Amino acid sequence: MAAEAGSNSEPDARREPVRPTMTDALNSAIRRDQLDAARRSVLRALLINGLLGLTCLAVAIRAGEGAAGAVWFAASLMANLLRVYLCRAPCRGLDDDGATAPDVADAAVDRRLRLSAFAALLSGSVWAFLPALCAGYTTPQTLFYLTVTCGITAGAVGYGTSYARIPIAFITPPLLSTAGCLISLGEFDQSCLAGTVLLYLAALARTCFGAEANFRRTSGLKNEANALADKMAGRATCDGLTGLLNRAGFAEQGEHSHASCLMLLDLDGFKSVNDIYGHGTGDQVLVEVGRRLRAQVPPRGLAARLGGDEFAILYDPAETGVPFRALAEAVIAAIAEPFDRFDTGRVGISIGIHLGVAESLTERLVRADEALYMAKSTGRNRYHVFDDELRDRLDMRRDAERDLPDALAVGAVEVWFQPIFDIRDGNLAGLEALIRWHHPRHGWVPPSELIAAAAMTGLTESLLRFILDGVCRMRLALRDRGLGAVRTGMNVCPRELAQAPLDQIILGKLAAFGLNADGLEIELTEDMALDVAAVSEKLTNLSHAGVSIAIDDFGVGYSSLSRLRQLRVNRVKIDRSLVTGLGEADDKRGLVQAVIDLGRALSLEVVAEGVETETDLTALREMGCSLVQGYHLGRPMRADAMLDMLVPPRRQVA
Repeated sequence: MAAEAGSNSEPDARREPVRPTMTDALNSAIRRDQLDAARRSVLRALLINGLLGLTCLAVAIRAGEGAAGAVWFAASLMANLLRVYLCRAPCRGLDDDGATAPDVADAAVDRRLRLSAFAALLSGSVWAFLPALCAGYTTPQTLFYLTVTCGITAGAVGYGTSYARIPIAFITPPLLSTAGCLISLGEFDQSCLAGTVLLYLAALARTCFGAEANFRRTSGLKNEANALADKMAGRATCDGLTGLLNRAGFAEQGEHSHASCLMLLDLDGFKSVNDIYGHGTGDQVLVEVGRRLRAQVPPRGLAARLGGDEFAILYDPAETGVPFRALAEAVIAAIAEPFDRFDTGRVGISIGIHLGVAESLTERLVRADEALYMAKSTGRNRYHVFDDELRDRLDMRRDAERDLPDALAVGAVEVWFQPIFDIRDGNLAGLEALIRWHHPRHGWVPPSELIAAAAMTGLTESLLRFILDGVCRMRLALRDRGLGAVRTGMNVCPRELAQAPLDQIILGKLAAFGLNADGLEIELTEDMALDVAAVSEKLTNLSHAGVSIAIDDFGVGYSSLSRLRQLRVNRVKIDRSLVTGLGEADDKRGLVQAVIDLGRALSLEVVAEGVETETDLTALREMGCSLVQGYHLGRPMRADAMLDMLVPPRRQVA
């Protein structure tokens, strides 16, 4: 269904939070990756750091420098514990699953990275005092300590690929200390070795920066891919217009929800706004409706746009403390607030509510849809709760859809007939074919439900042929009894007329039974008469063959005089809602009289349906209506019972 219109008011830009750009968000994600990788790599490196520290302590004790070695190792251990704490302690923006505001999270991550680099500098400064354990590299342990220094600095660079400042802060103090001690010895070889250490430091630093650049590049690609995946996932589960969940997202989250209240909402006045003001305004209304619904949904509740102008809310009244009636009334009131660009009161909302759990979310939606249909049938801006009556109706519809094919096959579906009488002489003027089905569980299935079940199961044309076959058999029986002039009518639903080759089916069936077309009447609902283009050719073919055309339920739809002519109508049937109780309802008399006068002016036969009392019959006689139909004169009955009643073929109603 096309989008409905809503408020197009622009939000106050001054109140809108500043949202990060894509580049800012990407940089933030990369910084989080750097800290996460640095914490893991530092923890691994500290294990080696501690083992090497113990080894240095053991060598110092053996060399007679146990006291100095113990002090050095204690300082190294304290620095390492600080680094472990910084790696283990939770960090806002990294360990809180996105609960922290972006700017606060970025500041926390940057601060933790700086502290980690500072702790690395402290640890490296402790290692800078390692020469004190070997008298400035003049004892026999010199080679060991130089090897350890080279190894631990190279290892720090190998582990610190994500954030260059951490390994550089660690390796710089011990390597500068080593170079300084070697230069202070004043020997050429030691000075050359000191220069080599400085070159080694520069190479390691360059390696650190290169490794960080590669890490950021890889992290950027990963986060861009994740962002794209999230964006695609968001499009798959969120409505692009309103920002609410879409049908797929609602199904995904709602299927596992234990919330006990499901509301299905449908806008009232949706089509008129869209037709009058255009789809652009319609989209703006949907956006505004989505905003208003979002404002009403309790915390942890779900709101979704299922498509067109259909929305859904899923929440738990007990958990939130919001009664479902209070929420329904609040939503109705919110949507009833004026919208920009069109007059107040054009848009409303109807709500169907299902309470409790069910086998699946789909089942809950079906039940809520039943309640929504009931709410819309009673007017706009209303809500209705799925109850036992609707449950029985839904069960009947499902069983009808399941059992109809077998019922047609075994003859459980029957064609009954109701008589139409001429009020002037009491003679039988016609019959109307009516479909009947007594379901073994639900009893008599309303014809409307039977037709709907046929449509859902793809049996519409099969049901049409079944009814037409029953009508033709009745026509043969009437002809055998000398009543071949009695016209027999059958109802045709809009789908049959618009989609099936109805003219070919009817004329072919009449030919197969050897019947004239002038004894058959096709009854169309008045609303069907609106779509003239879709049915004109088929009705013309039937009319030219001699089939009569009647408009059923006349007076409650929107037929115009021109359409009556275009459809080649021979008869109109006044809807029973206007006829039943006519003798006591003066307000109905004017409309019924107008239809009778219209029929007389256009040379159309007029049949009054729903004659339930003698008072109704008297009123119609006084108004000049000649053809009548109703329970007061004759109820629908099986074909054999109807034929028995027609012997003799005269019934006094005058």
